Amino acid sequence: MRLLIVEDEKRLALSLAKGLTAEGYAVDVVHDGLEGLHMAGEGSYDLVILDIMLPGMNGYRVCGALRSAGHDVPILMLTAKDGEYDEAEGLDTGADDYLTKPFSYVVLVARVKALLRRRGSSGGGSPVHVLGDLKVDTAARRVHLGADEIALTTKEFAVLEQLVVRAGEVVSKAEILKHVWDFAYDGDPNIVEVYISTLRRKLGAALIRTVRGAGYRLEAR
Repeated sequence: MRLLIVEDEKRLALSLAKGLTAEGYAVDVVHDGLEGLHMAGEGSYDLVILDIMLPGMNGYRVCGALRSAGHDVPILMLTAKDGEYDEAEGLDTGADDYLTKPFSYVVLVARVKALLRRRGSSGGGSPVHVLGDLKVDTAARRVHLGADEIALTTKEFAVLEQLVVRAGEVVSKAEILKHVWDFAYDGDPNIVEVYISTLRRKLGAALIRTVRGAGYRLEAR
């Protein structure tokens, strides 16, 4: 599952990103409403955590613009404000839930999981991706190669997910690092190559092509 955090309080955003990454989610963070709208509008996120008081464009307008454009991604709004009017305004613009700062991290995670469950049960979850004899169910987190189910670790699945949602396109090592290990990762970037090698052993060497100097491409066998 891919989450987008749009929050201008950088310390809070980093804390949330680290915690949610530890929960097994791929997390991206932006600190500006306009950038948040642009990224959320790409349609590749399963949930958006959206602050209301943002530079560039406030959360109400970001939420309203996404809904007007037809995006149904679940939106959990965060705000330092408190009051029925603010909550009503947030929900009226199309937000799915509302959390007032300061909040418990445990409560936030519970709200995130509830929204994702609701999205899955309504049929709006991530689709099953089929590429040749490879089938990847990003909602159930299951991978089949022909008739065989392939067991992957959380990180292996996350790397494969980045490739399968853009099958046929070149995905750079930097993009995989950003989405799988989060924006604050400062370790060895060659960790991506290690996971690509493991995926090739499990799924077949021909499935993931290396495009020299550019990245990796998932291809049907």
